[in-house]
Amino acid sequence: MPIDILMPALSPTMEEGVLAKWHVKVGDEIKSGDILAEIETDKATMEVEAVDEGKLLEILVPDGTSGVKINTVIARIEGDGGLAAPAPTVAPAPAAVTPAPAVSAAPVSVNAAPSNNSGERVFASPLARRIAQQNGVDLASIKGTGPNGRIVKADVEGVKGGAKPSVASSNAPQAAAKAPATIANMPYKEGSYDIVPLDGMRRTIAKRLSESFRDVPHFPLNVDIEIDKLLEVRKQLNAQAETMGGKISVNDLIIKATALALKAVPEANASFSDEGILMHHHADVAVAVAIDGGLITPIVRNAELKGILQISNEIKELASKAKNRKLLPEEYSGGTFSVSNLGMFGIKSFSSIINEPQGCILSVGAGEQRPVVKNGALAIATVMSVTLTCDHRVVDGAIGAKWVQSFKGFLENPISLML
Repeated sequence: MPIDILMPALSPTMEEGVLAKWHVKVGDEIKSGDILAEIETDKATMEVEAVDEGKLLEILVPDGTSGVKINTVIARIEGDGGLAAPAPTVAPAPAAVTPAPAVSAAPVSVNAAPSNNSGERVFASPLARRIAQQNGVDLASIKGTGPNGRIVKADVEGVKGGAKPSVASSNAPQAAAKAPATIANMPYKEGSYDIVPLDGMRRTIAKRLSESFRDVPHFPLNVDIEIDKLLEVRKQLNAQAETMGGKISVNDLIIKATALALKAVPEANASFSDEGILMHHHADVAVAVAIDGGLITPIVRNAELKGILQISNEIKELASKAKNRKLLPEEYSGGTFSVSNLGMFGIKSFSSIINEPQGCILSVGAGEQRPVVKNGALAIATVMSVTLTCDHRVVDGAIGAKWVQSFKGFLENPISLML
């Protein structure tokens, strides 16, 4: 019987995607591992592999189709009645699926990302999902013991039969829905505007930042930093870096100072959860990169352990991949702290919205010459204003202030960045 190939969930925030291009045609013999298609998510473009084998019978979603919901049937192949689902060539974001009842004839993608009764997504490893499928186990009823609560093989094997999810949360009162921001609700005359359709990235940004600004109790901390010494050290470093084909920016030095300050004040390198506060072992610094249609934050992992030139080269590579929408999920997911720099646009100071589940985000303004008072006398210095926005559930004012002072110390005494 034919096997359905379904639209997979390729990132934690993906709800729909663009089927950009098919790499196969009707009549082709499909083998496991063959590249089937390219799919554009809210973050990147990924190639998708076949899992099972058979002849491609039909393509139901043509090239260039946008707004394809996850779990939509996009093609069918000949098969023996087993399940088939495309798999990304890179490790996909954790996702899981509640198996279909035995009476259902429609196959279910093992890459789908359903919700439990409280509306939260269920995360499981691919092997755990497959074992659950084969044994009729409801993943929504299992508490995962893997990283970040992810369901792993041992969790599924410990369940006998098809466990039933708790329905206690289904009786919880629902929040009143806000009226949608439709064109019909807006006071603009028809013909006085053009409409730019929302793509997946812009929809995700709108949703996640609205939730963060609404749900996270946050506060800003502002400080001015003199960076004349930093600029001089940068000049000296670049004299060496250019001989190795590199070039260090002020932002590279800021990332290094951020990581060292997180090491000095580890309480600021934290995330809030209902089970407790996560104290992160390393400074995985997410760097905001503007791309066509939105913003993405690739991550410099273990930044406290890396040299400045290594950080510089990584940021350049990640930024290039981001602008081409070629970032892998592991390259933009799981940061512990964010940095957003608008100094290159001449912005003096600003505050950013926290990128959950991170506990802080640093907003960096432009360095400019300003009058300052030194030893009771007026002088001129190059000054940069920064703002640390803190999740008050995790980072109290005193902790945030300690981090800001540590960060300022590294930039005003830049030799310490190399120690």
